[in-house]
Amino acid sequence: MTADIVFATANDHKMIEIRDILADLGLPVRSMREAGIDPDIVEDGKTFEENAIIKARAVHSLLPASLVLADDSGLEVDAMGKEPGVHSSRWLGEHTSYDIKNAEIIRRLEGLQGSERSARFRCAIAAVFPDGSEAMVDGSIEGEIGFCQSGTNGFGYDPIFYLPSRGMTTAELSPEEKNRISHRGRALEKIKPLIREWLSSRDGSGSL
Repeated sequence: MTADIVFATANDHKMIEIRDILADLGLPVRSMREAGIDPDIVEDGKTFEENAIIKARAVHSLLPASLVLADDSGLEVDAMGKEPGVHSSRWLGEHTSYDIKNAEIIRRLEGLQGSERSARFRCAIAAVFPDGSEAMVDGSIEGEIGFCQSGTNGFGYDPIFYLPSRGMTTAELSPEEKNRISHRGRALEKIKPLIREWLSSRDGSGSL
């Protein structure tokens, strides 16, 4: 039977990035919606890692024959005590637009300069394999909060996450460049060898 990956998300923007980054594995990658499930998952972990494994285990319980991946990611702003952190997607309210969230972060950092505006994107990815074994990896990218929203690529907090080394926000990067250096891209690159190892052990060659 051909192996497949189900990623525990319903975020279409995120799925575009994930499919691009995992394309070289040669495996179909489905969202929860595409897999025909819509579980009510309570993300009550205190860390990105805890929330990622909560989601992965919940989806794996419904799709035990699939390799399930789940991520929890967010923005940490040092001057805000690392908020919004694990609450990034629900910060200021689950249905509050990111335009409003981004504007509020910029407002809270008014008067701060340079390294005083330090921030990072963090991502934890949990994997639950069909045999029930689990793995966890993470990735991060350092930057600063910009003084205004800039760029139309990406989503979420990308328009305010400024990379001094590139002189632009992650919303101004090409999709290819963003996937190469982003927190999620770095974490997914770490999970690939574990997936290939699982494939190899499953069929003795690593081929599908």
